[in-house]
Amino acid sequence: MPRLSPVVAVLAALVCSAPLMPATEAHAGDFLQRQRRFPRVKAALEKHQDALVDRFRAAGAAWPPRGLFIRSFKEEAVTELWAAAERKGDPHVLVRTFPVCQKSGVLGPKRRQGDWQVPEGFYRVSLFNPSSSYHLSLGVSYPNAADRHHSAGQPPGNAIMIHGDCVTIGCIPLQDEPIEELYLAAVFARDAGQGDIPIHIFPCRLDDPNCQARLAAEAAARPELAAFWDGLVPGYLAFLQTGAPPRVVADKDGTYRLDPPPRERRPLVAADQ
Repeated sequence: MPRLSPVVAVLAALVCSAPLMPATEAHAGDFLQRQRRFPRVKAALEKHQDALVDRFRAAGAAWPPRGLFIRSFKEEAVTELWAAAERKGDPHVLVRTFPVCQKSGVLGPKRRQGDWQVPEGFYRVSLFNPSSSYHLSLGVSYPNAADRHHSAGQPPGNAIMIHGDCVTIGCIPLQDEPIEELYLAAVFARDAGQGDIPIHIFPCRLDDPNCQARLAAEAAARPELAAFWDGLVPGYLAFLQTGAPPRVVADKDGTYRLDPPPRERRPLVAADQ
């Protein structure tokens, strides 16, 4: 990634390491109106609302959105927006893929405040920031219980965001127009009653042989990552197999589990023996 100037680095550290305002408390049906009061959201609605509706309908997704789901892949530098299909019972559909315009850190989870790492794991949208220092931002619910376990008593960091402005230290940055569309989709989903919007962050596409080879090589040098990455596999595969975001629980022992649990499987990621 291009080297950040000292001023930009300090600002990026603030947005990715300091607590921001919580999501606006609102009942389904008035969240959109509350968000509309903010100038950036109002401008984004004027610019994108009609095209966003058309994009969802063209993808075969329900509008207003339901079952909104965000997936991000660090190696591929993309963030995906999925939503429930217009016809109930059909698999989720991919609405749009957004390029991640800057990278921070390396493959592997975030463990400490200030390590520049983008988290890997299973999260949700934890806040909406319509007045972000980086245009618009959606909070990622890092750290979860598994992250706190792995931080081993050290500050794990917080306020990881998906945001605009294309600079970052540990967040997921998009260009401003893409974050406007993603932010608005989340606002419409929240307004329609979706209280929990999942965000799943992976090192790469875990079913891809190139990804598996890359992670195996990384785990050979850092063996502790093999078990961690293998623990991401059930949640990753569950979405591919069912077409719906799985319920993934982060446990205090540092592991993830599906609720309900999956059937037995072969590991996709393992350190070289």
